[in-house]
Amino acid sequence: MATYKKRGFKPKDKVEEQEFTEQDSATAEVFSTLDESASKTEAWVASNQNYILGIIGVIAVGVLGYLAYAQFVEKPKEANAANEMYYPQQYFDQALNSPTAKDSLYNLALNGAEGKYGFLDIIEEYNGTKAANLANYSAGMAFLNMQKYQEAISHLENFSSEDDILGALAKGGLGDAFMQLGQPEDALGYYDKAIAHSSNNYTAPKFLYKAGVTALELNQNDKALSYFQKIKEEYSSSDEARTVDAFIGMAKTSN
Repeated sequence: MATYKKRGFKPKDKVEEQEFTEQDSATAEVFSTLDESASKTEAWVASNQNYILGIIGVIAVGVLGYLAYAQFVEKPKEANAANEMYYPQQYFDQALNSPTAKDSLYNLALNGAEGKYGFLDIIEEYNGTKAANLANYSAGMAFLNMQKYQEAISHLENFSSEDDILGALAKGGLGDAFMQLGQPEDALGYYDKAIAHSSNNYTAPKFLYKAGVTALELNQNDKALSYFQKIKEEYSSSDEARTVDAFIGMAKTSN
């Protein structure tokens, strides 16, 4: 066992002197090894200095490049895309509220006119922006109202939003498109997604009602009954609740 060597300590005999000699030798060897390793590290750093500085430079350029891209490319791109949305959105809103000429207004919203972009141009030219994402929603709804269901599905599937209303309407719109294509199973799946997306008083009873009707068509009467009862119990003040008793009766009678 090694003994701590105090300052001015003298060994008692030759055995103890030999022990401390060996201890000093081992300590010197450790420090020598450390010095040698440090020298090798310093030598490696010196010989590879350009390589190391190159890596640091690449990282620095990458970070600065990203910041510059975000500041001078992404932000202006987002701003330009948002400005471009104003023109087609006007026609889209007019089409929603117009009793006639809806398709022509939707076409203007989709394709633009007079040198102005439509939703489809924005989706292509400003891909990845928030405006392009929103343009997918509006384009999908425009195609849905024009009875172009495959196109509606394509655009609505490319739209994503955590917003309670828009997110649910997009999923419900997909349900409507599949229903019109004669695919009620797919439609019911999207109505369920719309219901799960938000329990707000506007979209939830709307899609509970559509889900219930679709379930009746699929002879899933127990499931239909659960949709209609939820409207009655949780959304009693909704428009859908006014006629829900009749549908509850149909679901029960069909069992």
